[in-house]
Amino acid sequence: QVQPVESGGGLVQAGGSLRLSCAASGRAFSNYAMGWFRQAPGKEREFVAAISGMGGSTPYANSVKGRFTISRDNAKNTVYLAMNSLKPEDTGVYYCAAASSLYPVPLTTREYVYWGQGTQVTVSS
Repeated sequence: QVQPVESGGGLVQAGGSLRLSCAASGRAFSNYAMGWFRQAPGKEREFVAAISGMGGSTPYANSVKGRFTISRDNAKNTVYLAMNSLKPEDTGVYYCAAASSLYPVPLTTREYVYWGQGTQVTVSS
């Protein structure tokens, strides 16, 4: 199993950038698909982006496509989410999660088993 721990959140103005990191303890990190999800106050947790074990598949939510980039470094057991052109609607708690199913890359919360505690991202207008 793996235990994700997120970092890198913060307060940024609209149009700015942030990079989130997720360090995962445990073994065989490349055997897990990794995903980023977010949850705004009063809303359900939603899919943002995911990446397959070796990084060859990277699906994105339509709302972030072209602005966010997910990547991973298996040697460091870390997955990243680079966020550019941030908008106020990107505000929320961002969660990193791991899924043992690699293909197709999981896109729903119920397919992810191991979750981090989340990191707050706030985009001011």
